[in-house]
Amino acid sequence: MYDLNLTEAYCPAQADTPYAERTIAQMLREQAAVRGGDMALRELLADGSIGREWTYAALLNDAERAGRALASRHEKGTRIAIMAGNCPEWVLVQLGAALAGLTIVTINPAFIAREVHYVLEQSGSAAVYYQTSVRGTPLRPVVDEAAAGLNASTHVIDIMDHGELFAGEGDGELRETQPRDVVMIQYTSGTTGFPKGVLLHQHGLVQSNYDVFARWGLSAGKTLLAPFPLFHTAGSAVCVLGCLAHGATLLLVSVFDPAAVVSAIEREKPQIIGGVSTMIFALVEAARASGTNVKGIEQIISGGAMVAPELNRAAQEVFGVPILIVYGQTETSPAITAAWPTDSGAELTETIGQPCSHMEVAILSPNDGSVCAVDEQGEICMRGFNMMVGYNDNPAATAETIDKDGWLHTGDLGSMSARGYVKITGRVKEMIIRGGENLFPAEIEAALIQHPVIAEVAIAGIPDEKWGEVVVCFMRAAEGAERPSDAELRSFVRERLSPQKTPAHWVWMKEFPLTGSGKIQKFQLAENFANGDFANRLD
Repeated sequence: MYDLNLTEAYCPAQADTPYAERTIAQMLREQAAVRGGDMALRELLADGSIGREWTYAALLNDAERAGRALASRHEKGTRIAIMAGNCPEWVLVQLGAALAGLTIVTINPAFIAREVHYVLEQSGSAAVYYQTSVRGTPLRPVVDEAAAGLNASTHVIDIMDHGELFAGEGDGELRETQPRDVVMIQYTSGTTGFPKGVLLHQHGLVQSNYDVFARWGLSAGKTLLAPFPLFHTAGSAVCVLGCLAHGATLLLVSVFDPAAVVSAIEREKPQIIGGVSTMIFALVEAARASGTNVKGIEQIISGGAMVAPELNRAAQEVFGVPILIVYGQTETSPAITAAWPTDSGAELTETIGQPCSHMEVAILSPNDGSVCAVDEQGEICMRGFNMMVGYNDNPAATAETIDKDGWLHTGDLGSMSARGYVKITGRVKEMIIRGGENLFPAEIEAALIQHPVIAEVAIAGIPDEKWGEVVVCFMRAAEGAERPSDAELRSFVRERLSPQKTPAHWVWMKEFPLTGSGKIQKFQLAENFANGDFANRLD
């Protein structure tokens, strides 16, 4: 850990790891030259058995093949969308695009056609690279509907068909790129309800995720078991690029089946495993139920939400080690703070660790932007090499997030101790973190207000032991209207939004608690729900 004695809530950049601006191509070629025969990527199948495997030399070879094929179809700088589950082909497209000078646009395979259409249109994607099916759901019909009438319909490529994926590899040439070139666009929703495309560059993605795993002790010869979805920065940035940057082995979980994964952990003995809190909870339960011996893990990493003390205790009991939290945002490639393996007590269970390497982190006053005092609440802000270039075609949103002094505002309230440990105390924004995935009330409200019976709606998050938080929908019915059932409401939402955004609870209200300016007090609704106290609820 850093030995700090801060006099204000500002931690200067810490130069505790090697720092160099590199492209993904440079990083991959350096590793292949040094450890070409070492294992780079292994596929963990749904039943827990090992599928295909790539050494560093083989991974570079197939990434270059993919890169030449991509270059034969797309000009340098073209944006191509990828919509798939966790499969090695996803990684090949990701690496190949970087070698071809292209930018990948990641899409959650659970998205419905309307959501996919928005991403394709807003990003200006010229192609869609998709997996045949994910969890039994065919993706081609979704892609075809979403891409209709857009440039993306020109190239719709099934990445599981290697004849399609590598077609043209003899005609394309790999391209030189620069470390600060944008290589990935990840979409994250905002308070307006419309997703924003986060522009991420190569240097930020490679360096910051090298740094995170340096803190956690990953090194060449070790194995990281990763169930994080690749469409998220936790998967494609932290796990793929962070693991490869250290010359370690990535054991990619194709389908997260807890029983199969714990069996693989016992057999393969990875040194580091990761997952959002819901995944770790499921692994703990599966190991307990089967009696599987999963001791020997060196580190368990988690992100997206604070880990409940009860879950941390359970992880220590089952795996022999505590859970180490990493906190960040898509806009920061993504890590901002992380726990250390030596952390214990309150630092481990009540904080989100110390700032990561080579970046400044401060708690700034939401009122005037000044640096707060030690342990004073303010907004968590960061400034450093790993910040996004901006939001795609959205300068106004970019200016709202990155101020004139270069500070990126996270929207989260927190405090910083004299030792540089950061706590989250609330949210400036109303983001809900369910199972490690960010959900935004405005987007869900915009979908529900389309229902003819709903006259007014408010979405809030409430704490949940398993998911971290779940979505609650508070509604007021139109005068004289017959209220639909919860099942009918769920069906209505599912026609418009993906499953994780569907409320877990539905509450009909006669009227809402309001602020003096007439705005709904969502925090009061959440508190009332947690207390079981609904004086204004319709029975």
